[in-house]
Amino acid sequence: MSFDLESLIETRRGQNFKLHQEFLNPQLARVLKTLGFDRFYERGEGCYLIDREGERYLDFLSGFGVYALGRSHPVVKKALHDALEMDLPNLVQLDCALLPGLLAERLVGTLHEGIGRCFFSNSGAEAIECAVKFSKYATGRPRVLYAEHAFHGLTNGALSLNGGKEFRDGFGPLLPGCDSVGFGDLASLERELRRGDVAAFVVEIIQGKGVYLASEEYWAAAERLCRQYDTLFVADEVQTGLGRTGAMWAHEHYGLRPDMVTVSKALSGGYVPIGATLCSPAIFDRVYSKMERAVVHSTTFGRNQLAMVAGLATLQAIEDENVVDHAREMGEAFNGALAPLVEKYEMFHEVRGKGLMIGLVFGEPSSLRLKSRWKMLEGARKGLFSQLIVGPLFNRHRILTQVAADGVNIVKLLPPLVCGQDEVDSFVAALDDVLEDAHRNSSLVFEFGKTLAKSALHR
Repeated sequence: MSFDLESLIETRRGQNFKLHQEFLNPQLARVLKTLGFDRFYERGEGCYLIDREGERYLDFLSGFGVYALGRSHPVVKKALHDALEMDLPNLVQLDCALLPGLLAERLVGTLHEGIGRCFFSNSGAEAIECAVKFSKYATGRPRVLYAEHAFHGLTNGALSLNGGKEFRDGFGPLLPGCDSVGFGDLASLERELRRGDVAAFVVEIIQGKGVYLASEEYWAAAERLCRQYDTLFVADEVQTGLGRTGAMWAHEHYGLRPDMVTVSKALSGGYVPIGATLCSPAIFDRVYSKMERAVVHSTTFGRNQLAMVAGLATLQAIEDENVVDHAREMGEAFNGALAPLVEKYEMFHEVRGKGLMIGLVFGEPSSLRLKSRWKMLEGARKGLFSQLIVGPLFNRHRILTQVAADGVNIVKLLPPLVCGQDEVDSFVAALDDVLEDAHRNSSLVFEFGKTLAKSALHR
C-alpha cells in the first residue's frame, strides 16, 4: 500500500477539531470554537487563507510573522522542489555541507561588520537558548537580564527570560540568575549591570507582546551601558528581523551594533523551521576554542538542507522584490489610513509600531455613555474590548488578527510584507465598521455573546 496524501486528506476532511481534541490540545480547540475561529482551511495564497467553502480570509497574523513573503511564495516553493529533486546528501553530521555555509555567509553579510559567525537551530526559542549559553561561556558570568513584558520563547531557558507571568506559572524553578529590568528604564538596567556579573542583556528591539517601543535615546544609552560594564548586548530579532519593521533589522532604526542577533520565523519562507544565532567571531571562538570542543553546542536538525534552501531562497526574494522598502511604504500607508479613525473614535487611542509590525491601542473613552460601557466590559475581564474587535474582524470581515497580549487592549497586526494597498484599504474599512458599531450601540457585545452562546450549545 503506497502513501497517497491527497486521498488521506480527502477521506479525513473535516475531522480537524475532533482529532485535536482527542490527540493534541483539546483546550486550544475549545478556545477557537468559543471565539468562532473554528474554520477548516484548505489552502494559502499570498496574504490570504482559503477555507473548504472557498471563502478567503485576509491573514494579518501571518503565522506570528512566519509568512513575511506571504503563503506559497513561488520562489521558495520552487527552490524546495529543486532541492528534493536533487537528492541532496542531508544531515551527514560529520560533514561541512555547502548550503549552511552559503546561508551563514548571506546572513552575516546583512549585519554590521562586527558579526561574523552563525549557529543554526530549529526555532527562535532555540536561538535564544544558544545566545544564553554562548553569553555565559564567553564572559564567564552567571546572570542574564531581560526586559519586563518580554517574550523570548517557551523552552526552559527562554522561559526564564519571559516577562509573562501567565507563561511562567507552574513551570519553576527556572534558570537562576535571570532578572528583569524595566523596558526603556535605564536606571534599572544600570543598577543591575553595575554588579559586574551580567553576561548579557537580551532584549527585543520592539516587544512582540504588546508592540511596545523604547526611545532612540534609551537604545543609545542601553548599548553604551552594556559596553561600559562588559555585558553582551543581544538583540532578539526573531519576529522583527528580515524586513518586518521596514528595515532589514529593527536595531538598524537606532544605529545599534549588537554583539549577538537571533533570527527565525521569516527565514523559513513559511516552509521549513529554522533559527539562527549570529555573533562576533570573538564570542563564537571562545565557545568553540579547540578541537575537543567542536560539538560542545549542537543540534541534530539545525543545518538540514531543506531549511538552508528555504532560508537562501527567502533572502533572495527579499532582495529581488525590494520587500524591505515595500514593508516601510505599506507601514506608512497603514499609519496614514488609520490616523483618521483615531480622531473619529474615542476608544481608539493610538497606532504604534514600525513598518508592518503594528499595534492598535484602545482605551477608556471620555464620554459618560461610552465610559460606563467600557467599565462594564473591563470589569468582566481586563482586555475584553480588544477581543470584541478581533472577533468581528474575523467573523464579519474574514480578517485574522490577534490580541497583542493577555489582559491588554491592544490588537496586533503582522501582515505579510508583500501586502498592498488593497489589503490596507480592506482592513481599514473593516475596522471602521467594527469601531462604529462599538461606539454607536451594544450590538458588538451581543454579537460576541451570541458567538459564545453558540459555541457553548455546540459543545
